[in-house]
Amino acid sequence: MDKAIEFHDIVKNYQVGSVIVRALRSITVNISKNEYVAIMGPSGSGKSTLMNLVGCLDTPTSGTYILNGTDVSKMEDDFLAEIRNKEIGFVFQTFNLLPRYTALENVTLPLIYAGIQKVEREKVAIETLEQVGLADRMAHKPNELSGGQRQRVAIARALVNKPSIILADEPTGNLDSKTSLDIMGLLDDIHRKGNTVILVTHEEDIAKHAARIIRLLDGEISHDYANEKYVKA
Repeated sequence: MDKAIEFHDIVKNYQVGSVIVRALRSITVNISKNEYVAIMGPSGSGKSTLMNLVGCLDTPTSGTYILNGTDVSKMEDDFLAEIRNKEIGFVFQTFNLLPRYTALENVTLPLIYAGIQKVEREKVAIETLEQVGLADRMAHKPNELSGGQRQRVAIARALVNKPSIILADEPTGNLDSKTSLDIMGLLDDIHRKGNTVILVTHEEDIAKHAARIIRLLDGEISHDYANEKYVKA
């Protein structure tokens, strides 16, 4: 199976004052296209650092990261931003929506960065909001939406550029249990349609949606296994 993500001997260190913090210690792992993976670990395990590297928000101290066949390990920020906008859709716990923008305007933002003309980007954004069940909320601003609706807007924004990878960081962390199930059902559907989906979570119930679970501890992979309870609908 084609690989979406290849990490070879990835190390990430941070300088905090005079101390070097070793956030990731020689991580080697592959994630195939259309895999559904949960990354888990306690606070300080390195999962946020790993997510930042996967999402091209940061670069490794050493090692090689191949993203869909392209070595992004040492790319300059401008090139990383271009790759990020094209290849990866982000879903965050805090939604990260612009409060003065409507749902439609929030979803069109990545298309503006991609240089898509106004008529085309509105058409694509409307279709994507319809896909996540928000056809009747496009003109609403974030403070006029429920938490679940805001996360649906965030997911639409993540999908609008048709990225190959959806990277979801604690996507249900601010939601009640019923809304969490709805949002996970939407991510499950996105996976079924062909996206690689990577969840970063500390919740076992959320991780159960993934076909594969990678657990981190002290900057290293402690376990990497298939989820026996996973059922592809």
